[in-house]
Amino acid sequence: MAVKGNAADNRTRSSVSIFIIISMCCFFYILGAWQKSGFGKGDSIAIEITKQTDCTILPNLSFETHHSRSDIGDDIGAEVRTFEPCHERYRDYTPCQDQNRAMLFPRENMNYRERHCPPEEEKLYCLIPAPEGYVAPFPWPKSRDFVPYANVPYKSLTVEKAVQNWVQYEGNVFRFPGGGTQFPQGADTYIDQLASVIPIANGTVRTALDTGCGVASWGAYLLKRNVLAMSFAPRDSHEAQVQFALERGVPAIIGVLGTIKLPYPSRSFDMAHCSRCLIPWGANDGMYMMEVDRVLRPGGYWVLSGPPINWKNNYKAWQRTEEDLEEEQKKIEEIAELLCWEKVSEKSEIAIWRKRINTDSCAVRQDEPRVRTCESSYADDVWYKKMEACIVPFPEVDNPEEVAGGEQKTFPDRLNDMPPRIASGSAPGFSAESYQEDNRLWKKHVKAYKRLNKYLDTGRYRNIMDMNAGLGSFAAAIESPKLWVMNVVPTIADKATLGVIYERGLIGIYHDWCEAFSTYPRTYDLIHANAVFSLYNKNRCKMEDILLEMDRILRPEGAVIFRDQVDILMKVKRMVIGMRWNTKMVDHEDGPLLQEKVLVAVKQYWAGGHTNETAEV
Repeated sequence: MAVKGNAADNRTRSSVSIFIIISMCCFFYILGAWQKSGFGKGDSIAIEITKQTDCTILPNLSFETHHSRSDIGDDIGAEVRTFEPCHERYRDYTPCQDQNRAMLFPRENMNYRERHCPPEEEKLYCLIPAPEGYVAPFPWPKSRDFVPYANVPYKSLTVEKAVQNWVQYEGNVFRFPGGGTQFPQGADTYIDQLASVIPIANGTVRTALDTGCGVASWGAYLLKRNVLAMSFAPRDSHEAQVQFALERGVPAIIGVLGTIKLPYPSRSFDMAHCSRCLIPWGANDGMYMMEVDRVLRPGGYWVLSGPPINWKNNYKAWQRTEEDLEEEQKKIEEIAELLCWEKVSEKSEIAIWRKRINTDSCAVRQDEPRVRTCESSYADDVWYKKMEACIVPFPEVDNPEEVAGGEQKTFPDRLNDMPPRIASGSAPGFSAESYQEDNRLWKKHVKAYKRLNKYLDTGRYRNIMDMNAGLGSFAAAIESPKLWVMNVVPTIADKATLGVIYERGLIGIYHDWCEAFSTYPRTYDLIHANAVFSLYNKNRCKMEDILLEMDRILRPEGAVIFRDQVDILMKVKRMVIGMRWNTKMVDHEDGPLLQEKVLVAVKQYWAGGHTNETAEV
């Protein structure tokens, strides 16, 4: 009888529980509908209820930096595939710029230094280890000047560039004095020289491209002037140039001007720069200068310092003949004239050209037989597309004073101002209203993220990546001098939005997430993945390919924010547990009834060897 009585009690309690759950579901459904209807104060009520639920509390997830191994939590009961560490020789593995594979490709036009990704059978399905003793980078701006030796244990640059003030080894840290081959007195002094000609101080110049960047000191010192530089250098005989740049907290990728177009849309950068970058600008009928012209906005500036500028006074120091240098400068001048660049300054070893604002201001190009115009699709169709010696035409204008493609406001006003591509209707699928709504939505999302992770706006995360950036509204909402965002627009995205992102004064790149990103391991502190797996959910590549690449580029104790449909996030959650990530699923900020959820994760600290060190200055 006692058994029967207990069963009846259980049935009663079960019925009551079901009734309560159904009642709550109905309540939240009605509340959600009321909130979306625009009547009453549904939005504020929903926010208050959200604050009182588990949506904003992550008791089992620590975002702190502590450099200790911890147990994997959130076991969801399903079988988990465990990924083992790779051999320590892969600690700086860059799959698509692998040195051994590079040697199989032609040297002509730097083809061997371009992206050459491994075939399926050669992919690594293991976790890239951090070097023994790896520590968290110093916070910005200290990181600009100091990098822990344990994180990038290579001293060759301290010897090869010793007299040029690039980098010095001091105890258990590297120190970066801010020097460069062409600015041994420091990047600040060099930038002051540029600023006497180029409007850097007033926000006119916001985005810059540094070709052959070295350790990116030029970009590092531009940041305090509110200029965001996209720096790149090949993975070459100088060890870890780009790796040093990212350890310093400076935007950079592995890249080269070779045979394929740069992964940026047309009219992206306000300024482009080459400081003794060793690029043969006059070769291939001026193809590399034409590629710079493609990505340079109308009215933008090109800076060339070092050979062959002022060759008459420097040819002996450069160990080149007068005839060779004179011919090189002559070719550069001729190509600049074809491109309709106006030379605005040449002092000492620095020459500065300015791109004209439209075709009407470029009379010299009219009926010029040497000018070959690119096909209409050439300007923005760039992923693995061959670079050609052709000139991208200006967008049409109605009068000689109009800036082709639309005039941009100075930064920071342009961050949320209507981008010219959207205002003119040249960004299909977007209107002024949808742009403003996107901004509003991501401000709300970022506000919710900051409730989830109190460290988000403290400087704890310096290098941030948005894997599916859309219009760049996540980066705009989180904009701060404490951080920068690499906005990635997947090549399979329905809409090409990267041009809009640059018009907002942000930086980014095209990429296919079925392949490895052009960076070293451990170079991002936080990754934002909005609907990435919904986008790649049609068997284009395996989920583990993307997740293992995220693990490769994420620092130990770095964080990830996934936003996607709940069924997809459950698969992600199961897989990343086997990658030594701690996770926590939370509801959408608008309530638990929405299928879109947020999965937050932290990569556990682990490294090769057994010794952990703390760098000190």
